[in-house]
Amino acid sequence: MLDRLNEALEHIEAHLGEPIEVTELARIATTSEYHFRRMFSALAGMPLSEYVRRRRLTVAGAEVLAGDRSLLDIAVRYGYGSGEAFARAFRAVHGVGPGDARRAGAALRSQQRISFRLVVEGRSTMRYRIVQKEEFRIVGKKARVPLVHEGPNHAIAEFVRGIGKESTARIAALSDQEPKGIVAVSDDLDPSRAEGTELDYYHGVVTSAAAPDDLDELLVPAGAWAVFENSGPFPQSLQYLWRDVFTQWFPSNPYRSRPGPEILSVTLTPDGAEADAELWIPVERTEA
Repeated sequence: MLDRLNEALEHIEAHLGEPIEVTELARIATTSEYHFRRMFSALAGMPLSEYVRRRRLTVAGAEVLAGDRSLLDIAVRYGYGSGEAFARAFRAVHGVGPGDARRAGAALRSQQRISFRLVVEGRSTMRYRIVQKEEFRIVGKKARVPLVHEGPNHAIAEFVRGIGKESTARIAALSDQEPKGIVAVSDDLDPSRAEGTELDYYHGVVTSAAAPDDLDELLVPAGAWAVFENSGPFPQSLQYLWRDVFTQWFPSNPYRSRPGPEILSVTLTPDGAEADAELWIPVERTEA
């Protein structure tokens, strides 16, 4: 899997001056576009679109300083429709416009080429199981919140506090299948998975029952789920678990992620500092 991802990165380098289609990158990596985006952001620590932008403007920056081509020629060469659009993008990455950079010989920022490799550390064993589930519902309260990769998500915390104990107890009573009890559900995430992009967050339960009129509902089709168990400091260990699933488990197992909600079941210690958790990720088997 990592070899094929690296072949896709080579394709990016060979086509920095052209539109880069994620469908073609996914084809090279022999996976789905959905899974390719998620794998890349987990492994690289940034969205695919951001990496392409930085690499394109890193190479363009070297040409600006070399002075062999006009700024407009460089802009067109790297896919910008006008000198103004190129200047805006250039300034966003390098902190200085291309004209000023050329005149002053400014120091520019460089996004190094990424390549992926497997580092075998052997420090821990990831506990998981594969579960087949029939169609079910997520029923509870929904909010549109920003994505936070590390640290508390204050928007989610404020939303959950506003639900109230009585409503939470009524929602919890609807739970009738795994994972049991109140769960945190993330759905409709931006494909880039960039910090600050928005997602639908459900504070609810997994159930076969239809939602009462005052609650929100998400219908989830039948399919396979990889269920990962985790214990540790809250919320850091849970955020690291998501990262480890995509950087360690997927490259080593014959599965890929498929569209669908991610479900997190958490049991906190009385002081809220530690948690036992299960993370449910929708998956499908890859072809042999």
